[in-house]
Amino acid sequence: MESLFLLIPLSVLAVFGIGWLLWRAVDGGQFDDLDTPGQAILMDDDRPPPVKHPGDPPAP
Repeated sequence: MESLFLLIPLSVLAVFGIGWLLWRAVDGGQFDDLDTPGQAILMDDDRPPPVKHPGDPPAP
């Protein structure tokens, strides 16, 4: 019974903490675009990489 006096307030604090983190993620735009990352792997870039010549300056 004594453990409930500790566990109940800790679980309430955990629920509020998780709710606050979820609110911050939604407010920060974390879930604005859920489709593009899943489709990005399907969009192929078939262009060959640029050819480096010996006299070219180094890439920044």
